[in-house]
Amino acid sequence: MNMYKTPFCYTALAVISLVSTAALSQTSTWKIDPVHSGIEFQIRHFGVSNVRGSFSKPTGTVRLDEKDITKSSVEASIDANTVSTRETKRDEHLKSPDFFDIQKNPTLTFRSTSLSSDGGKLQMVGDLTLGGVTKSVTLFVDGPSAPQKGSGGAIVSGLSATGSLRRTDFNFGSKYGPPLLGDDIKFTIDLEMTKQ
Repeated sequence: MNMYKTPFCYTALAVISLVSTAALSQTSTWKIDPVHSGIEFQIRHFGVSNVRGSFSKPTGTVRLDEKDITKSSVEASIDANTVSTRETKRDEHLKSPDFFDIQKNPTLTFRSTSLSSDGGKLQMVGDLTLGGVTKSVTLFVDGPSAPQKGSGGAIVSGLSATGSLRRTDFNFGSKYGPPLLGDDIKFTIDLEMTKQ
């Protein structure tokens, strides 16, 4: 009897193959914690000062490849109604059709398309949809941080990212050009995420 042709042999080979595949693919899924995450932005006003604002409670999923970080990916969404500049009338104007038009475009979305590492620095490129227009943006990523136990025993990690975009690329706030409002918007993203 040839042991290499027995059902047991085929089963063992299948198990070994699955284990080997799992060892090669060390991908984990993390959910963005909206309570401990946020986005801040700034834009020039009349060319003399910066107006700052924020979005709260972003949601989404981060898939981390622990063997090759450049194979990781991010999908996130932001409720446009959470925009805040700490000035009620200005916030209402930002939510109007002049800017975010939240009735037609209630969310901003981001989906990464590539991630590269240069000298230990991560650069993420992805598609941002803002005001119904989708364009590519580049983020410079710091992280992810070393995982640790959070409250309740959940495993948590985090990352920060910076970037900028041109309003004209998204036809955003087109009624208000320079010098009233600058074309460049700088932003910072801070995410805390929980391992699933």
